[in-house]
Order: sequence, then structure tokens, then C-alpha cells
Amino acid sequence: MPLFWKPYKSDVTNFIDELKAKKPTLEAEQRAGRALLWDRSLDRSEQAEWREAQVPQQPYVYQTKA
Repeated sequence: MPLFWKPYKSDVTNFIDELKAKKPTLEAEQRAGRALLWDRSLDRSEQAEWREAQVPQQPYVYQTKA
């Protein structure tokens, strides 16, 4: 290992570090945005209704029923 060795940091990592330094609330905003769509509790009765309402798909989707 050379005397003046320093760990490599990619351009993307540098960009993200700069972005976080400029906008410290970025991670909190990302978590709030994720919570809007993804972090939700699931209602088991609604899931059961959805499964019952599904129609089985035909083997060949584009063929009409004759």
C-alpha cells in the first residue's frame, strides 16, 4: 500500500454527499414521500375481496371466445 493512499470515492457518491450537505432535510422528505404510497397497513378483508374478484386469464390473451 502506498504511503499517500486514500480510499476511492466514486463520482456518484461525491454527488450524493454534496446533495445531502446542501439539503439536510432530503432523507426526511424521501421517507415522507415513501410513506405516502408504500408504507401502509394492509386490510386483510379487502385483500380477500380482491382475490375473489379476480378473473382467470385465458391461455392466449388475444383470442376471442368463440
